[in-house]
Amino acid sequence: MADAKKFRVGVVGYSGKPFNKDIAKALLLIAFKVLGAEDKDKGEVVVVSGLTNLGIPALAYQIAKERGWQTWGIACKKAAEYEKFPCDQEALIGEDWGEESVHFLNNIDVLVRVGGGEQSMKEAKMAKEKHLPVYEYDLPITKEKS
Repeated sequence: MADAKKFRVGVVGYSGKPFNKDIAKALLLIAFKVLGAEDKDKGEVVVVSGLTNLGIPALAYQIAKERGWQTWGIACKKAAEYEKFPCDQEALIGEDWGEESVHFLNNIDVLVRVGGGEQSMKEAKMAKEKHLPVYEYDLPITKEKS
């Protein structure tokens, strides 16, 4: 039997930089609403991010769990050095940061970027080149973690 339809939402953004978590969570909630993640016609929602239990990926995964959505983690092997979010599925691709990007982009239907550094910006650009819908929200770095 074929798998039920899945709507795979890729999320990228800050992992190690300090940012306002309340604003970041609000931006993620807006993004999920704007892209229609609650629309049952899109199928089961899966949040796909960088596997670590840090920053924007952790917030996105927490929202997903609160809503009963699936979580997939796609990262390079260096991510194993950090606390992992208990994702429903995980894949370690490549040795260094960014080597997993093509696999990540091949496993999403839409990309949401909230803040982020060089890799987040690169993946957003790559997603646009693949003609994936991309929702981008800038988020300033704060002086201290919130």
